[in-house]
Amino acid sequence: MATRIPLSKSEEEARSLQRRLDMSTAEIGLTVRTTNCLEEKGIFTVRDLLNCTRDDLLGISNFGEKTLEEVYLALEQIGFHRDHRKPK
Repeated sequence: MATRIPLSKSEEEARSLQRRLDMSTAEIGLTVRTTNCLEEKGIFTVRDLLNCTRDDLLGISNFGEKTLEEVYLALEQIGFHRDHRKPK
């Protein structure tokens, strides 16, 4: 039986980051309505979402400030914070 080589802390963190980036928008606790709005614009993963600017998101039909806040809160729950919203 092969011995498993333990991952270094940085390798574990990199894998964790990749898993979080590859999560679907439906997996991060967004409402169905918000997920549908995002998917209609081709935004399917956290990675896609993080590549959008605030203006990109607000430009989506039926996507306003409350929906943007929902998205930011969901991203914060999985460890992604916008610069202006970093925890103190």
